[in-house]
Amino acid sequence: MSAPTKKAPAPKKSAPTKKAAPARPAARKATSVPKAAPATKAVTAVDTAVTKKTAPAKKGKRATPSSLVVLPGESPWTKAELNEVVRDLNDHEARLTELVEEAEKELAGLMRDAGDGAGADQADMGATSFERDHELTVVANEREMLAQTHHALERIEDGTFGVCESCGEPIGKMRLMAYPRATLCMTCKQREERR
Repeated sequence: MSAPTKKAPAPKKSAPTKKAAPARPAARKATSVPKAAPATKAVTAVDTAVTKKTAPAKKGKRATPSSLVVLPGESPWTKAELNEVVRDLNDHEARLTELVEEAEKELAGLMRDAGDGAGADQADMGATSFERDHELTVVANEREMLAQTHHALERIEDGTFGVCESCGEPIGKMRLMAYPRATLCMTCKQREERR
């Protein structure tokens, strides 16, 4: 007895092929490579421009205190309360901008002096490296706080101040008066911290 023959699978249809576009001439590469600046120095210049950038002007009218949401049982925002929050945010923004500029200058000095390792022992180089890393961390934290402050001021302008960015529920007036940069309600913030 012979084994039953299996049918060969039908050949797959291939998609029509496209003609390749004619090759473009390669861009000319520079013959000399310029000396690269330290990465953090380049980032510093870009981030400085970002920190000095002002929020774009919003079209339409500014949110009124009565249009901002509050938790059930809380009294609506008053003009004086909202003005106090805006004043605090503006003061904090000015102080942070000054701190970021000072820290960037100090960091630029540390980066400039980083190459002066001739004759330095390992302890000196380690201390310099630690100081530079610390300054990078401080600058990053201050930039983040500055960005949060800008975001809070934008939310006040467009009327979304007080609305949780995760669930859309009210954040709470008391929470915002204590920490005006808050973007999440307590439930969403606790959920985020558990992750």
